[in-house]
Amino acid sequence: MITTKQAIEKRRSIRKFKTTPVLHEYLLELVESAKLAPSGCNAQPWRFKIVEDTDTKKKLAQAAFDQSFISRAPAVIVCCADIGSYLNGVVSGVQDLGQIGAIEDKYVGIITKRAENMLKLPIEQIGPQIAFNVAIAIEHMVLRALDFGLGTCWIKLLDGPKVNRLFEWDDSIYTVALLPIGYPAENPEPRKRMSVERLLL
Repeated sequence: MITTKQAIEKRRSIRKFKTTPVLHEYLLELVESAKLAPSGCNAQPWRFKIVEDTDTKKKLAQAAFDQSFISRAPAVIVCCADIGSYLNGVVSGVQDLGQIGAIEDKYVGIITKRAENMLKLPIEQIGPQIAFNVAIAIEHMVLRALDFGLGTCWIKLLDGPKVNRLFEWDDSIYTVALLPIGYPAENPEPRKRMSVERLLL
C-alpha cells in the first residue's frame, strides 16, 4: 500500500493520457475523498461536475483557453465553490462548533460577523475568497487518484463565466479549477523544487 509520503512524491501533473476509460466508480471514490477535506467552519462549499462525454470535454478545453489536452483526458472533474452554501454553512458550522465547545463563544460572534460582511461584497469577489476550501478538496482527489493508477493535472487557467454558461449555472457557482483525469501516457521527471531551508522564514 502506498504511503501518503510516497503519494506526495509520486504525484505529477499529467498532460498525456491513455485512451483507457476510467471506471465511474473510481471517479466517485475521488469525490468521496474530496468530501472528507477540511473547510472553514465545516462549511463544505465544494461542488463537482464529472464530465466524461467528448463534446463537453472539448468545450471545457475551449473554456480553458484551448488547452486541447483536457479534451483528451478520459474524464474531467469541474471543481466549484457554492457561494450561497458556503456563507450559510459558515454560520451554521461555527454555531455547531460553539455548541460542542470546539471553539470559544467569542469566536462564534467574530466568524459570524465576517460571514455577514462577506455577503455585502460583489459575488465575483466572494468566489476567490472561498476557493481555498475547494483547493484542499481537490488535492485530496489528486492524491487519492494515485491509488487507482490515475494521473491528474490542476487547471486554473480558465474562463469561469464561460464554464458557467456551458452548464447553465448561475453566479452562485464559482469555478475554481478543472481536473483532467486518466491513466498516464507519460512519466515526467520531478520538477525542480526549492530547499526546505529556503522555504523557512
